[in-house]
Amino acid sequence: MLDINPEIVCHVIEQAREFHADEDLGLKGAPEGPDDESALKVLAELRTNERFALAKAAIDDLEPDQQQTLVALMWVGRGDFEAADFDSALQTAQDAWTPRTAEYLLATPLVADYLEEALAQLGYACE
Repeated sequence: MLDINPEIVCHVIEQAREFHADEDLGLKGAPEGPDDESALKVLAELRTNERFALAKAAIDDLEPDQQQTLVALMWVGRGDFEAADFDSALQTAQDAWTPRTAEYLLATPLVADYLEEALAQLGYACE
């Protein structure tokens, strides 16, 4: 069902958790979309943060279709789409894809939880 290895998703979850563990992030709410300027502005200030760089690289190194799958998983995990509608979530993510996918995902404070929840709903788990 997934076009991405669940181990890759688990790696992204781990990197996102480490990044969001930083208490001084200043991220207050989830971005409204890939071009939400307020969340992206906060992230722009974090360019020198090593945890941010590692988490961003984990996502940027993926092919666009894998990044789109991560976005669709996040949306399923936070309840924007049902697991049964994953294909629809994926199509929406494909239509909305930008090169700033890493920033969009990392600007979402609970992205790791959402990704993990979506994996669980689709029958996968991180070890």
